[in-house]
Formats: sequence, C-alpha cells, structure tokens
Amino acid sequence: MTAALTTAQLTQEHRPTLDQALEAIRTRAYWSPHPEHPKAYGGEGQGGRPSLSVAEGQAAFEALRGKRFELDQPGTDGWAGSEVSPFGAEMGMEYPHPDIEVLLPAMRAGMPAWRDAGPETRAMVCLEILARIGARSHEFAQAVMHTSGQAYMMAFQAGGPHAQDRGLEAVAYAFAEQTRTPGAADWSKPQGKRDPLRLRKTFTAVPRGIALLIGCNTFPTWNGYPGLFASLATGNPVLVKPHPQAVLPLALTVQVAREVLKEAGFSPDLVALAAERPDEGIAKVLAVRPEIRIIDYTGSTAFGDWLETHARQAQVFTEKAGVNTVVIDSTDDYQGMLANLAFSLSLYSGQMCTTPQNLLIPRDGITTDAGPKTYDEVVADLAAAVDGLLGDDARASALLGAIVGPRVQERLEAAPGLGAVALASRTVTHPDFPGATVRTPLMVKADGARKFWEGADADAPYLAECFGPVSFAVAVASTEDAVALLRRTTRDKGAMTVGAYTTSPEAERLIEEACLEECAQLSLNLTGGVYVNQTAAFSDFHGTGGNPSANAALCDGAFVAGRFRMVEVRRPAE
Repeated sequence: MTAALTTAQLTQEHRPTLDQALEAIRTRAYWSPHPEHPKAYGGEGQGGRPSLSVAEGQAAFEALRGKRFELDQPGTDGWAGSEVSPFGAEMGMEYPHPDIEVLLPAMRAGMPAWRDAGPETRAMVCLEILARIGARSHEFAQAVMHTSGQAYMMAFQAGGPHAQDRGLEAVAYAFAEQTRTPGAADWSKPQGKRDPLRLRKTFTAVPRGIALLIGCNTFPTWNGYPGLFASLATGNPVLVKPHPQAVLPLALTVQVAREVLKEAGFSPDLVALAAERPDEGIAKVLAVRPEIRIIDYTGSTAFGDWLETHARQAQVFTEKAGVNTVVIDSTDDYQGMLANLAFSLSLYSGQMCTTPQNLLIPRDGITTDAGPKTYDEVVADLAAAVDGLLGDDARASALLGAIVGPRVQERLEAAPGLGAVALASRTVTHPDFPGATVRTPLMVKADGARKFWEGADADAPYLAECFGPVSFAVAVASTEDAVALLRRTTRDKGAMTVGAYTTSPEAERLIEEACLEECAQLSLNLTGGVYVNQTAAFSDFHGTGGNPSANAALCDGAFVAGRFRMVEVRRPAE
C-alpha cells in the first residue's frame, strides 16, 4: 500500500502537539489545542487546515440524512439504522451491518504492520485523525445534537473540542506508557576475570488484540474517544459498536479514521463499524468472541456488570451508574452556591453521569453569608434559582436540550410519587424544534433518617441512581450524618462526582477524608463558572476507577497500560 501521508510529514505537523499534551498531563495545567468557540471554525484554521463553518457543518449533516453511510469495509451483509432525533428531525441513515466472521479476520490482518510502526508513528496517525475530525467539528456537532438531544452549543463543545481533547489525552498517556521502556538496550554483566556476558535486547509494545468500543447514547464521542484512541495508539484494531440511537457521530469518526489509516499506508480495517439491527443485541455476541481482547463501555450498571463477569478473555473498562452527592454544610457565598447548583442540575436536563443527584442538607439548617438558612429555606431558594435560570423558554432550551429517550421521561414522570415535590418539572416549548421533549428539573424532598441508609430500608429512592432531571433534597441530622450517607452511597452504588459547600475546616477534612477513602472525585465550594459536572481534559480525572460507578479513570496510566504488553527479544551481542 502506497502512503500518501509519510511519517515525516505527520511528525512535522503533529509532534509539537503531542509534546504539549505530554507536558500538560505532567503539570495538570490548563491547555487545549482545540478551540471551543464556534466562531473559531470556518475557512482556514490552525496550521492552514480548512475547517467547516456553522452553516457548512449543518449542510454536511443535511447531506447525510436519508442515505446509506458507505464505509467500504469488508464483511458487510446488509444495512441497519433506526436513529430518531430527540428534536424530531428525520434521520433516515443506514449503516453497514457486519458479518463478523469476515470482518474480524480482516481487522486482525492489519495488526502486524500497525504494531511494527511503533508508538510514535501510531500517535502521529491518531493525531491526524483527531485533526481531521476537529476541522469538521460543526458537522459532528449536528450529529451529536440530533442523536443525543444535547443543545447545539453543548453538542459542539462536548461532542467536538472537548471530546477531541479527551482523545488526544489518551494518545498522550498511551505514548508515555509505551515509551517508558526503551526500544533497545545493550546489556553487559561483569564476570570477574572472564569476559562479561553481553546481550542485545529489544522491547516491543505488543497490542492485546481487537478492541470493542460499545458507545453510549448521551455522549457518543466524549465517552467514546478515550477508549478508541487509547486502543488504537497502543496498536490494537478498534471495532466500534455504537448505541443504536447514536450511530452517526461514531460512524463519522470511523470514516475519518479509515481514510487517514489508508493514506498513511496502513489497513483501513484497523477501525471498523458494527451497526446493529433492532433488538439484535450484537454487543453481547461480540463481547465474548475470543478475538475481542479489550472492551470499553459506558452505560447501565446491569450490562456493565455482565461484561465484567462474562467477557473474561478481555480487559474490560466500564463506566456505569452512580449516586452523585453534594454535601451542603455552610457557605460564604449563598447566592453563588445556589446559582452554581441550579446550573449543574439543569445542564442537559441532568442527563450526565456527573450531574448531582443527592443534596444532603442538615435538618436544622446551615450558616451562610446571608444569615442562617433552614433546610426548607435552602430547598425553596434553590428551587427559585432553577426557576429563575430557566424562566425564559429560549434560554431554557439552550441549556436543557431534549430528553434523550423514553426511559428518562418515565423516571421523570414517576418522580413525584417518591416524596414531596419541592420543584415541579414543567414542559418547555423549543423555539426551533417544537417536536422536542424539553423538561425542566424536578426536585423531591427526602428524609435522610439513618434507618434508610444503614440497611433498615434499602429501598429509599435516593439510594439508587435516578438518571435524568431528578434530584433529592435529603434532610440529614448533621454534617457528620451527611458524610456517613455519602460514604454509604459511594461505597455501595458509586459516584462519578462529589460536591461540598462548607466554611468549616473540620467539615472539609471529614468530607475530603471520606472521598479519599471511598475513592471519589471531590469539588469544594464551587460558586463561579466551574461546575461539579464538568471536567477538563489533561487536568481533571473523570471518575477514579475506585468505586462501583467506574472501574477506570479518564485518563490515567492504568487506562492505557493494560492495552499492550512489552515483549522482549534477547540476542547475543556482536
């Protein structure tokens, strides 16, 4: 295969970016090579690479609707597609359905050349893939918006630049871990009066095998890119199995990856798509195939547990459900706290794995810069803050997006039966998509009596995840009881995020110690433009891998190191 992209060309363009990424993950300082403002795209972008404007991205998306999405990958035995936009737009795309008996061998055939290319070349190819995706960020934003229900700005940022950041971060960690060991070494052991023993040793990062990426509906690129690029950068082919309602963003990704791999002289079949027919359950079939040696999954606890139990031949990375908690002890910026929490509860209708669910508030109230506030006052004031934030339908639509699917809607409709409603959910009419289901958050009051969370009543509704725009204002006896409840839910159910508000050094120490012991990421006293449900690539870890919500963190060395093994060859030195 003749390469249109040479290693030298790729290195010249992308090595500086990789070096900056390596420095960023070392220092944890803010850095991103991907502009997050929509106006930064259109015409000639970074490095002279042309990029699509908002209008061009929408036109590119419109051109895909109602057509077959050709990928020219082997083993296509038909077509599949059932996406329906949460905003009501007809999608109508069909994607290649795989004959896995043909596709998997074709993917494995490309492994030796990809392995032998080495960590740096693989990293450069991955960065070229990300650069081409970045140039089409507005097209990807449309794809994410109309499959996940995210409002456009969030679909653009989270589905575009921020997802690309997470992909690049994974490449940087993969490169660092693979190059920790030198490629070759001369070994000499003294033998006294005799000649020393001399060996020439070579060390090769050997991929585990085909990686299966099982995509999610809500954040197909943001959650998908870390695993995809971690596996590809460590030499593994990647079979992408999207969520049936969110195929397009990952299909576009596969398309770009195949194009770049081919131009760089590698088999395009190193990355392939596995779209499924309705109720086919292809993920379960693929997950236990002996060729599948790595699995990345984001979704329900039930299927995540199934993968961890049954896919024993594979290294399995899962992000599952959790009960995210905020402890409210005291604050020196009451209005800032309310505004920050209102935004966190409202963003994308709470359909984020990092959205707060349980707000633990002492029954006797809290101290604030605005004077003492009772439990009822805190709850009422937070409800008013949410209402104020979402009072205008146009603004509310831009923040809430659309409800992604019927299960979220069902949970929201059932929530008033879980307790006294402190904040009712209302229907919002989207100004551009009247067919979209847009709902404001709902908050339920709950009694945090110890009997509920010490085992006497394991069915208390706030002890399990209620994914979507539903939160619980849980009255507790004290901050100490709040910390005990935080420990219980994190240990039993997991937590992707924990938040806390306190002016007390002792309360802060108790909360921080609980998060360290239960292995949960903690955000303290956020009152400005940083929110508990947002994380920054290269600096923040998404999850810890240390509690039931996820068995891996995005990204750290452990996320990439198990995707390859170092194989040594020893020869007598000449």
